[in-house]
Amino acid sequence: MAGGAIQAGGGGSGGRFRRRRFSPIAEINVTPLVDVMLVLLIIFMVTAPLLQVGVPVDLPKTSAQQVGGKDEPLVVSLNAKSEVFLGETQYSLPELSQKLKAVYEQKPDQRVFLRGDKAIDYGKMMEVMGVVIDSGFRQLGLLGEQSGAGSPAAKPGAAPTPPPGAAPPATPRRAN
Repeated sequence: MAGGAIQAGGGGSGGRFRRRRFSPIAEINVTPLVDVMLVLLIIFMVTAPLLQVGVPVDLPKTSAQQVGGKDEPLVVSLNAKSEVFLGETQYSLPELSQKLKAVYEQKPDQRVFLRGDKAIDYGKMMEVMGVVIDSGFRQLGLLGEQSGAGSPAAKPGAAPTPPPGAAPPATPRRAN
């Protein structure tokens, strides 16, 4: 009987082809996590500049340091056409006064920032500042853009040089 010999130990499969048991990997693959975080970072970097106040104003340059604060301030803006905005909503001066008085009744310690296009009349800027102060607010600040790193005004201790025959520029100050 030539083919009747059966090998002992497992039905003819031999010891060579044993199934391996699955062992879980205890490490976390961080590559997808890093990919997702980089995409989120790019999304926030792109959308953050879009979250600023939407009234287009060409702000004058200044070398003064930024003033920190505890809460979100009100922003009153004047564009190049001398139109007055509170946030992104346009108001006339009497309407602005009424709105600011209503806000002052709810939050008397609210900060107000005034942004004015550098092309507007100084008298118009002072008129709007008077409306803000008459509404009761005492924490009023003027906003401007930081001057570039290459200009002399950006260097600490260096005063900007006025053009010949011009009066020296006034230092921006915060009204209290």
